[in-house]
Amino acid sequence: MRRPLATAIVALAVAGTVTAPAAEAAEPTLKAVSLAGTVALSNCSGSLVRFPNSVDTDPALVLSNGHCSSLMAPGVVMTNRFANRPFYLLDASGAQVATLNAAKLAYGTMTDTDVAIYELTTTYEAIKSSYGVSALTVRDTHPAVGTAVTVASGAWKKLLDCNVDGFVHRLKEGEWTWKDSVRYTSACQTIGGTSGSPVIDQATGEIVAVHNTGNENGGSCTRDNPCEVDEKGNVTVRKGINYGQQTYQIPACFTTGNQLDLNAAGCTLPKP
Repeated sequence: MRRPLATAIVALAVAGTVTAPAAEAAEPTLKAVSLAGTVALSNCSGSLVRFPNSVDTDPALVLSNGHCSSLMAPGVVMTNRFANRPFYLLDASGAQVATLNAAKLAYGTMTDTDVAIYELTTTYEAIKSSYGVSALTVRDTHPAVGTAVTVASGAWKKLLDCNVDGFVHRLKEGEWTWKDSVRYTSACQTIGGTSGSPVIDQATGEIVAVHNTGNENGGSCTRDNPCEVDEKGNVTVRKGINYGQQTYQIPACFTTGNQLDLNAAGCTLPKP
C-alpha cells in the first residue's frame, strides 16, 4: 500500500519537488482521459462511479481502496456502515467543483481485493446538473494485457499513462493477499496519495481497476513492498513496479438503486 497522502507530502518537502513522468504518446484512436469525475479524499484518491445498469436517479457512489477507509484485517468485510466522509470532486481541469458527502460505506474489504465503495447523499443527476461532472463507468469485463490505461489521481491532480503489463495470480503485501491483480508497465510511477485512483481504459474511458500499491524499495512481501506469487508458489519481486485491483467483478454485486446485494447472481466479492 502507498503511504498516506499527508506522509507523502512531508516526504516531498524533504526530498524536493517530484514531477510526474511524461505521459506516453496516446494513439490517435484513444480517448482523452481527464480528471473529470475523480475525487480527493483526506488521505487518498478516488472516483465518482456508476455501473452499466445504474440510472441517473440512483444514489451516487465513490470508489477507492479499502485501506483508505481503514487497515482491515484479512477476512474482514464491511457492509452498509455509517460513514461521515467528504470527497472533493474535480472537473476535467482538476479544479475542485464540489464537496460530496458519504451516507454510508456500502462495501469495504482488503481480502482478495482492496476496495471501498461509498454511497453518497446525492444522485448522479443532481451532481451533473449542479457541477457538470458525470460519473465514470466501472466496466464489467476483464481487461487485456497491453491495454493503454491512465491512473488518475484526484489527490495529486495527476494523470499517469502506461499499459497493463500483466496479471498477478496472487499479490502478497504483509498480511494481505490479493487475487488477479493488475501489474502496470513502469511508466506509471505512483506515489503516496495515489491509492484509490481509478485505472481508466484510454480507449473507452471506463474504469478497469483501482490503484492500490507498489514495490517501493525491493523488499519481499512486506508492507509497501508487495511480491508476486504464481500458481506454483514461486515468488517474484519487482522493485519500482506498481499494481491495481481489478473492478470488473463489482457491478454484479450492486442491483436496483445501486444497492449492495452480495447474494446476487454473478457476485463473487468476499462476504462478511
